[in-house]
Amino acid sequence: MASLYVGTGRRKSAVARVRMTEGSGRIVINTREMQHYFTVEKQVSTVLSPLKATKTEQSYDITAKVAGGGPTGQAGAVRLGIARALSKVSPEIEKTLRAGKFMTRDARVKERKKYGRRGARRGFQFSKR
Repeated sequence: MASLYVGTGRRKSAVARVRMTEGSGRIVINTREMQHYFTVEKQVSTVLSPLKATKTEQSYDITAKVAGGGPTGQAGAVRLGIARALSKVSPEIEKTLRAGKFMTRDARVKERKKYGRRGARRGFQFSKR
């Protein structure tokens, strides 16, 4: 039986559950091929970056379920999930991923709106007259 590696990734408000098995390099996200799910080249390269850094593009089949956020946040979440799943394969791969900063959770999220203001920091427009 092929080994199963699991990783969870988060970015902004997106959460990705990634399942990785040994295979031919097929990537499926929410039951759709990756090229059909992420149509922007930058998002595709974001998802593939941990695989390229470890030279394992054609070694694993990846299935990911992503919820919440927008396309950029979802791509970042899948990237972290893939990196976490890859790190379970071997310690040498984890060193490469840490050096490339793929194992770091990007904690930046949208700042909440405050009362008495138009947004998080912007005040209402002031009119003297």
